[in-house]
Parts: sequence; C-alpha cells; structure tokens
Amino acid sequence: MGRLAGKVALVTGAGQGIGRGIARRFAREGARVLVAEWNAETGARTASELAALGGEGRFVRTDVGDCAQVNAAVAAAQGAWGRIDVLVNNAWAGPPMGRVEWKTTEEMEQALRVGFLSNFWSMQAVFPHMKQQGGGRIINLCSLNGVNAHMYTVHYNAAKEAVRALTRTAAREWAPYNVLCNVICPAAATEAYRAVMDANPAMEKQLLAQHPMHRMGDPEEDIGGVALFLASEDSRYVTGNTLFVDGGSHINGSPWAPELPEELPR
Repeated sequence: MGRLAGKVALVTGAGQGIGRGIARRFAREGARVLVAEWNAETGARTASELAALGGEGRFVRTDVGDCAQVNAAVAAAQGAWGRIDVLVNNAWAGPPMGRVEWKTTEEMEQALRVGFLSNFWSMQAVFPHMKQQGGGRIINLCSLNGVNAHMYTVHYNAAKEAVRALTRTAAREWAPYNVLCNVICPAAATEAYRAVMDANPAMEKQLLAQHPMHRMGDPEEDIGGVALFLASEDSRYVTGNTLFVDGGSHINGSPWAPELPEELPR
C-alpha cells in the first residue's frame, strides 16, 4: 500500500513541470489528485496519466488568479472524495523578465494576485476541511529567485517571498490543528527553465558549472520525492520550514543574469 493511500491532494498548475511531477509522484503512492490547471489540454493529460500510476486523477480547469475558481477547485476535490489532505500551491503565470525600473503597477499586481493571493485563497479554503478532519498538509512552491534576489524577476521574487511569510505565519497559527505548512524552493529542469536557458546558453553553462551537483533536478523524482515526504506521515513533526530542493545551489548562490538591454525595448 502506498504512503498516500486514501489521501486526497489538490495540486495547482499540475499540467506540466513541477506540478505535474508532484501529481505523478503522489499518484504512484496511491493518492487521489485534483489537477487544478488553467491549460485544459495539459491539465486533462496529467489527470489521465494518474490511474496507470496507481492513483486517481480528476481535472478542473482553474485560473488561480480568480478567487471563485480557486474555491471551486477546493470544493470539487471535497465533493468528489469527501476530504482534502494535501494542498500543493504550484501554479504561476506572470509578466516577462524586466528590470525593476521597467515594471508597471499592473505587472506587479498580476504577479501578486497569481503568485501570492492564489495561495492565500486556497489555504483559507482548505483550512476548515483540514481542521475538521484532524489535520492536513500545505506545501507551497517558492523560489531561490526571491531568496537570492535574482535579477530581472522582481515581480516573481516579491510574490514568492510573500508566500514564504504567509506559510510561516499559517504554520504557527494552524499547528495546534495538525495542519502543517511548509515551503519547497526547487531547482528543476522544467519547460520554463528550458525556455530561459535556450535563450541564454552561456548563462546555463556557467550556472551548471557552479552547481554542486552539475545538474538541474527532475520534477518527479527529485522535487516530487520531497513533496511526498511533506505530504506523508513522515513529516508529522515538520512545519514552518523552507526546504531548498536544489542540489545545493543555494549554498553557492547563482550566476542568474540573463541578457537584457539597458533600456526598455520599444
């Protein structure tokens, strides 16, 4: 029997990348997974993969920037399986890279809505269910970009660091109810990573040369394995933590400096 047998998980942004890797890893341990994804094609694909892995999957098209849709995804998981044990906030969609002086208020608001408020809404929505059933796990995906103040991603950095503060605060307040809240800061070879590195091959070469393990993580095996630990009973005494699942790259820092012009392109 798998480590998540009988458990229900909601994973946002599970259509690809780290979200998909976590959903698949959970399914391999017997979980029933609600795939909350904006892209109908990739979301349905992930959900359809999970039964063959030993779990069960359902897809609900979800724009996490819309509070009503976030609440609807939580309600769908609760309605389908009668409980919700694990929430994984992974979804992200935001403006492109740019210097601080280029950023607009609208871009910052979009990043905070999708990257921060979505987590806040989903955590509020699952808490009553988790409290009533005697506990649960909340896993929020943040980033070394915010921790190390990577250049040209101030919108993303700000949203993710706000999520870390939210997670630690909720961990303190909800610990008496056995609702455990933790953060993963991953480094993984996702589709988004590949898009940036294909445009900046010299930066990737330098980054991997300085990486202690000289590789990026696998979303399912490397990141999914730590998410599994946090979702399982093995983490029953772990809350309020940030786990750097990055092969040690946070120790060395990171040569994150994509090529951008000095002036905003017209």
